Amino acid sequence: MIEKPQIAEMPAASTAYIHLKVPRAQMPEVFGPAVEELVSTITGQGAAIAGPLFAHHLRMEPEKFEFEVGFPVNGNVTASGRVRPGARPAVKVARTVYQGAYDGLPDAWGEFHAWVENSGLDWAPDIWECYLVGPESESDPGRWRTELNRPLVG
Repeated sequence: MIEKPQIAEMPAASTAYIHLKVPRAQMPEVFGPAVEELVSTITGQGAAIAGPLFAHHLRMEPEKFEFEVGFPVNGNVTASGRVRPGARPAVKVARTVYQGAYDGLPDAWGEFHAWVENSGLDWAPDIWECYLVGPESESDPGRWRTELNRPLVG
């Protein structure tokens, strides 16, 4: 289900993002429009998308998600509509890659969290998903690839 986890460095990056607080069930219906708004704003301002789409989950309660969906960018992005400029700091992470449809992500995270807990690592409360291959470039959900990152403390 997931590749062998490893310790890695997530590099610093300038970003453009949209902050969302939504009931878990609404995530699929708000995610796509947010991505479209990001792409339109970034490219409309003459900046370039410089890496894969990400979701930075700040709080994940059973029924509610608070997260930022965004892209790393090259160039300047100014606030427009819901889009905000931001920065991702360099951070040491535990990382794995899950291959499959998005509905398998909860199980992949469960498997990954078990590895992190058993490793004795101290982790921060947030998580990062980076969508390496998804429906925008691959029609077969079994070939989608999502990078799972758990920032480490210390």
